[in-house]
Amino acid sequence: MAAPYVLHMMTPLANVSPFDVNMAADAGISIIVPYTNITQKDIVGLTQDAMFSRDPRNAVRTGIFIGGRDASMALDMMDAAKKSMFPPFQISVFVDPYGSFTTAAAMIAVVEQALRKTGTESLKGLEVQVYGATGVVGGIVGLIAAQAGANVTLVSHRGAEAIQGKADDFGRRYGVKLNCVDMKTEGKENLLAKAEVVLCAAAAGVQVLSKQELEGATKLRVAADINAVPPLGIEGVDVHDNGVALPHGVGVGALAIGNVKFKVQHALLSRMQEATKAVYLDFQDAVETARGLTA
Repeated sequence: MAAPYVLHMMTPLANVSPFDVNMAADAGISIIVPYTNITQKDIVGLTQDAMFSRDPRNAVRTGIFIGGRDASMALDMMDAAKKSMFPPFQISVFVDPYGSFTTAAAMIAVVEQALRKTGTESLKGLEVQVYGATGVVGGIVGLIAAQAGANVTLVSHRGAEAIQGKADDFGRRYGVKLNCVDMKTEGKENLLAKAEVVLCAAAAGVQVLSKQELEGATKLRVAADINAVPPLGIEGVDVHDNGVALPHGVGVGALAIGNVKFKVQHALLSRMQEATKAVYLDFQDAVETARGLTA
């Protein structure tokens, strides 16, 4: 009889995300243990406690989920956990800070699907603008778009310096270029005049783009918004929309993206449980899964 699957959920924050706990439970994991206020220096000890406490045959029945709100920190924690393991005690790690990896992956996959319906095969070569780029989702969705070959501009309402460090870090890690601009200095009208894809990842309940502003986006092909709390991030894009006509291009709403996000996170949690050897899952696995779901 197989040993029960145990998921250790770790976060540098004061609380583990209830969203992630529910997702793990709905994926069939019954033993879920939260750890809060965890720093990178804590990861090695916790990982080795988790892996050494099980018979090597059951090491694969153990997983670590890393949350938080900082993508770079979460990736560093994952790297530290992996480096602390050795045969035959390897255990799985899934990193998804603030749900950003699975959300960003779903957003990109749904946008790519909408592009295909309009005759554009991919994001390659397109001018992509990310609004709400100071947040963790905005940074990762920009990174994924850049890896897909898009010319990505991260847009900040708090000055370009608020996102430059993130852009530089992702550039060092993954060899991508992310342009950074200040929305107030550049002006939304000037920015939107060049946009072919708009990805809105701003805070809930904040309208970023109005219908009037979108009328000036004459090159726009797809605009996507992850905000499901009124007022929505992009005026004229309802949460259920998945290809609704805009003044130019089409719109994709939060629930159309969220439906794929749920499936991606569920699939990756299931993959951990079903694995016969340890797996290490990050945003690249999430986007591969999301693209498979929307192909």
